[in-house]
Amino acid sequence: MPDAESKTRLRAEAALAAFAVLPFILGLLNLRALSRAPHPARSTEEGVSVLIPARNETSQIKAALEAVLANGSLVREIIVLDDNSSDDTIIKAREVGDPRIRIVSGKPLPPGWCGKSHACAQLARHARQDWLLFLDADVRLAPGAVSRLLAVVNEQKAISLVSGVPHQETHSFFEWLLLPFINVLLFGYLPLPLDKGRTASLAAACGQLVLVKAQAYREAGGHEAIRSRLHDGLALARSLRQHGFCTRLVDATDLAHCRMYRSASQVYAGLMKNAVEGLAGPVSLPIWTALLAGGHILPFFLRASPLIWIARIASIALRLLVALRCRQGLLTVLLSPLGTLLLLSIQFHARLRHMTGRPVTWKGRLYET
Repeated sequence: MPDAESKTRLRAEAALAAFAVLPFILGLLNLRALSRAPHPARSTEEGVSVLIPARNETSQIKAALEAVLANGSLVREIIVLDDNSSDDTIIKAREVGDPRIRIVSGKPLPPGWCGKSHACAQLARHARQDWLLFLDADVRLAPGAVSRLLAVVNEQKAISLVSGVPHQETHSFFEWLLLPFINVLLFGYLPLPLDKGRTASLAAACGQLVLVKAQAYREAGGHEAIRSRLHDGLALARSLRQHGFCTRLVDATDLAHCRMYRSASQVYAGLMKNAVEGLAGPVSLPIWTALLAGGHILPFFLRASPLIWIARIASIALRLLVALRCRQGLLTVLLSPLGTLLLLSIQFHARLRHMTGRPVTWKGRLYET
């Protein structure tokens, strides 16, 4: 008969197995729930205003505009907001030379506003079309992406906002080790099969790529309603749901691609900037630590047993599932325990900085972590 110590160990191992197996099962279910945007069955007369906030994007803006223009006549206008750039961003934008492109100058950042939300709010005031596509300057739309996003809302007329995570290009060590977690958290921990598009707590969106109906956007208060939020896409989707509108998340792997960061320091600063609104909140950090460390770190450092092997296999299987679906490298799968450990370390660092009032610098601006 097992002694008390054996029973305690068995219960602990069962918990670790559950922390790994349940996200894998949810990931399998989310493969269907997080579907890709359909190809349109018919043409549409609806027009889209593409809105791009740009702050020191001289190396990015020209390619971004050319990719948008490749989407054809559905793109009725492209508005680029120069958010007080100190480089040649606007010169590069003008070189594209398409009459649909308008360039506007951003106003100084008021107190209480996040820089990107302020830029997006200004862009929306200049837009004249029924649909607004907010696009980061480092995102490259695939040809046909705009028509496919419109096909999502035309299939389900109730949808007022559709968003998705573009394929994340990762080249450096920190990029491919950490950035795949964007999709891991979506597939493994968001109960999308339960989401009918209107519950605010289940909302999900990616600020890199957001298509929203202009009327719904304005009725919900637009970016002014979320002026201080760093997770602008998620906050905007929640705001619309709170005002009675329906939103949807799609798998945007084949709609667009993006290289969000280009160095280890950028990866670290970018994740730090968004941490407290994400995993590093005072309540959420202990929960995420238990879930991620329990399911994806500890099983690889404990003595092997049948339950520990189940945890290891389920953890790797989730990462492999996401890597194959989202076109991530296999090396990030094999080093997933290390990536999870580093991700949690960043969250704890961000929590500590927040508690001590130390801001993070991003694009020349200070943000409270």
